Amino acid sequence: MKPSGIGGQAVIEGIMMKNKNRYSIAVRKPDNEIEVVVRKYNNLSKRIKILRLPIIRGVFNFIDSLIIGMSTLTYSASFYEDPQEQAPTPADKVARSLFKDKLDSIVMALTIIVAIALALGLFMALPFYLSRLLSRFIVSDTLLDWFEGLIRLAIFLSYVTAISLMNDIKRVYMYHGAEHKCINCIENGLELNVKNVRASSRLHRRCGTSFMLFVMFVSIILFMFIKTDDPVRQMVYRLLLVPVVAGISYEILKLAGRSNNFLMKIISAPGLLLQKLTTKEPDDDMIEVAIAAVEAVFDWREFRSVYDDDDEDAFEFIDDDDDVPEYVETFGAAGNAMMEGVSESTMEEFVKAGMQEELYEQQTLFEEGVPEQGVMPEQEFVPEQMEMPEQGVMQDQIVYHNEEMYQEAYNGQEQYVQTSLFDEEYVPGDQQ
Repeated sequence: MKPSGIGGQAVIEGIMMKNKNRYSIAVRKPDNEIEVVVRKYNNLSKRIKILRLPIIRGVFNFIDSLIIGMSTLTYSASFYEDPQEQAPTPADKVARSLFKDKLDSIVMALTIIVAIALALGLFMALPFYLSRLLSRFIVSDTLLDWFEGLIRLAIFLSYVTAISLMNDIKRVYMYHGAEHKCINCIENGLELNVKNVRASSRLHRRCGTSFMLFVMFVSIILFMFIKTDDPVRQMVYRLLLVPVVAGISYEILKLAGRSNNFLMKIISAPGLLLQKLTTKEPDDDMIEVAIAAVEAVFDWREFRSVYDDDDEDAFEFIDDDDDVPEYVETFGAAGNAMMEGVSESTMEEFVKAGMQEELYEQQTLFEEGVPEQGVMPEQEFVPEQMEMPEQGVMQDQIVYHNEEMYQEAYNGQEQYVQTSLFDEEYVPGDQQ
């Protein structure tokens, strides 16, 4: 199974799918037709490098997802609004005259602020004060923190279970299942059609449900380090740590999405189990909507052709906040490997040149040139050999490191001799 880098969410009678700098919204309208709209995504992390740093990128991505999610929900709901309710009220006219074209953005911002405030009240403040009612019976602050975390988890699970009983939410959960099934179908290298999607799993490691569960567990651990007897300060410190909790949880989710080792399977298991509540089996009409959303922003046929070539790193895991260079998809594993030793700007120039000229000149493996006699370099290069694309001037690329050469330099017998990144192999002294 190969991560594709696409992600999405369920909306009212539809699905949003996001891939790099575009996202689509596919909605099944009341007349049973599928409406698909594609919008451009302006990623601030491309312009502001600090937003790409670990932890910080998680906070930014979480807020960014809220904004896109709220916007897409509003758009999908517009197809099912009562025409009479859509008629502007006097208050709407006044607000429109005051804020003009910015009114929708202001309303969206206020909606998000209110949603965050309610979430903090329900999942942060309420568990904290309920757990403090036990302080008459429990002396240990650490034990109180554990009870606070358990209460928070119980509230979250009760909330997810309760809303799943609502008919409208049931259909959203079914579309949520269709979204996961589509992504799993793609990432398993299958042709994207209704039959294959229906047979795919509705559970996925990178789901937002798993993210929320990680938030619950990470908060328990971090809040244990808050040491103060003042309840007000305890609450304030918890609120200040919320971005840190979100950032760490995002990094865990990202790692779980790209790794398949035993530890990650254990960490992902509770989230996958919870997804059995937040996803339901979709019908074929919902799957068709999901497929339409995917095809609007993602070329699954190209992905599948690379998948069939058994190129394991051809489409590396790329998150919403990642700046995706063009050569990652152009060269597959070879492109990823070349990122190790070549700056991104150089690679971009090489891509634009259409692979008509050589990218590399002979270069030493160290920026500082030949190491001084008797001084061993601090960094060791590991041999790698890879096959380059058929179309292009570059041949089989070898990054070669011979320890004997270092030993000879160390003993004062011979200086380090550079190696070539092309077919011809340079060896020390009389061995040439």
